[in-house]
Amino acid sequence: MGLFDGKYDVIVVGGGHAGSEAAAAAANLGANTLLITMSLQNIAQMSCNPAMGGIAKGQIIREIDALGGYSAIITDNTAIQFKMLNKSKGPAMWSPRAQSDRMRFAEAWREQLEQTENLDLFQDSVNGLLFEGDDIVGVKTQLGLQIFSKTVIVTAGTFLNGKIHIGEKTFGGGRAGESSSTGITEDLVEKGFVSGRMKTGTPPRVDARSLDFTKMIEQPGDAEPLKFSYSNTTKVLKKQRSCYMTYTSKEVHDLLREGFENSPMYTGRIKGIGPRYCPSIEDKIDRFASKERHQLFIEPEGWNTTEIYVNGFSTSLAHEVQYKALRKVAGFENVKFLRFGYAIEYDFFQPTQLRNSLETKLINNLFFAGQINGTTGYEEAAAQGLMAGINAALKVQKKAPFVLQRDEAYIGVLIDDLITKGTEEPYRMFTSRAEYRTLLRQDNADLRLTPKSFALGLASKERMDRVLEKQYKTDLFVDFLRKTSIKPEDVNPILEAKNSALVNQSMKMFKIASRPQLNFIDVRKFPLVEAFIKEHNIDNEVVEQTEVHVKYAGYIEKEKNSADKLQRLENIKIPTNFNYNKVLSISYEAREKLTKIQPTTISQASRISGVSPSDVSVLLVYMGR
Repeated sequence: MGLFDGKYDVIVVGGGHAGSEAAAAAANLGANTLLITMSLQNIAQMSCNPAMGGIAKGQIIREIDALGGYSAIITDNTAIQFKMLNKSKGPAMWSPRAQSDRMRFAEAWREQLEQTENLDLFQDSVNGLLFEGDDIVGVKTQLGLQIFSKTVIVTAGTFLNGKIHIGEKTFGGGRAGESSSTGITEDLVEKGFVSGRMKTGTPPRVDARSLDFTKMIEQPGDAEPLKFSYSNTTKVLKKQRSCYMTYTSKEVHDLLREGFENSPMYTGRIKGIGPRYCPSIEDKIDRFASKERHQLFIEPEGWNTTEIYVNGFSTSLAHEVQYKALRKVAGFENVKFLRFGYAIEYDFFQPTQLRNSLETKLINNLFFAGQINGTTGYEEAAAQGLMAGINAALKVQKKAPFVLQRDEAYIGVLIDDLITKGTEEPYRMFTSRAEYRTLLRQDNADLRLTPKSFALGLASKERMDRVLEKQYKTDLFVDFLRKTSIKPEDVNPILEAKNSALVNQSMKMFKIASRPQLNFIDVRKFPLVEAFIKEHNIDNEVVEQTEVHVKYAGYIEKEKNSADKLQRLENIKIPTNFNYNKVLSISYEAREKLTKIQPTTISQASRISGVSPSDVSVLLVYMGR
């Protein structure tokens, strides 16, 4: 179908990480989809650091992959380094992270979208939305086109009335070298939406040829790198590029402070709130004045480019201040800049204005995903895009929305936090936000979510079969350890070497394997275990699953019981547009918050700030419980 001869099922506005996943998901579910972006050359551009994953974010990428999204596959195919973070902690904290080749990453996404059936691409700027009453019916573009659609997903990133700040200089833009987007905010505010301003920043990019890496600490990737995707379409890295670490100093801080009086942050020109957990170098110096140095991570932007990303030096200070200060950092004495750091301020919409499907409450068939919802990070944006794409397609097909609960995925935690609590600062995912993080590990995202993706029609039968095999072999291995005993003479030499208490009678393998002093490298030294692994062709993924299950069985069981209690409240639905003002026995604050958020279940109502346990008890009575 061409642009002018009918209606699309889904229009996606914006081609960033959220837009790319949204368009792919909707098209893969059979929806006739159009992705409109201001630049086809910059699809899925890594605007900030050239990396995917990290603490909690790596879990999200694995979840996207299990649900049939492409972020993990494209990260694997364009990675230049892989690291599993937090390996010294428990498996709930293990988080994969990969450096990507920035140019290859965007190119791979473009190629993936071009090969996706049911998906058209179009380069233009959307500067207005088309409504019929409380329904969205399409978009208006800068070229004057009116393009009609049954649903629209807005994934505008930092482009909505974007403003770039470098020192005293301010100019419109959604990203360095690209213009901002106007018109969408104004149309939405006219319809009653509440908007706000947020800011984020990015550090300078410098020329690797001008740096002295001998003065820095090398940060190589893992000796045995893994990959993000559970599919067999990607390969493990054979070679990797190192990152490096260096430090700021008191001299660097003093030079940076000289620019504070003209900083847009300190003069009040930037009104938006920045990300607390990814502060600018100015923020770090101001908030942590007692610290004489801060880490800087020197990250290559690709296999062949000399461009370097100076992670940790995000700034909006004047360019001459950036230059003077960075030259005092060890290894940067002769630095040449490719691009100065800058801050960007942009519009967002309080996410409490959304349903749990990411459809807006005010306008039917309109979905928001990504930084428009007040989040920060590629991973958070991609996850929302995937869910919005799925739900827009399901809406067109007159099917129930696809919603993930807090005990099912970090993506469920992310969306529930946004729509229930809102955000006053750029929202970033952390493992601490998830109550059930022992259940939501990076290693079991495929077991948790592939069955759901397969039921939707996104995951292939091949993927589903692989998950079933993994689950079967894990259960088989665990059962073997539970049933098989080992004699003292076979186990005691290994226990003694590990300073673990010796045994004087035969004991089940499961109990031995669960000891904290032993890992599964030790367990595999028992001939019975290694013979079982070989007989059943058990791979490292299954061994890892089994080890987690054995070591953390108690924690996992406890969290499952807690999740079951939550699910009972999740199953108690609240009627749409329920009138809380008639329930006089709950507090005024609770009535006000419940009316504003309009929770869909008692469980969601209980998580709203200002709603007390006694208020929840009253609601349970009203719901017939």
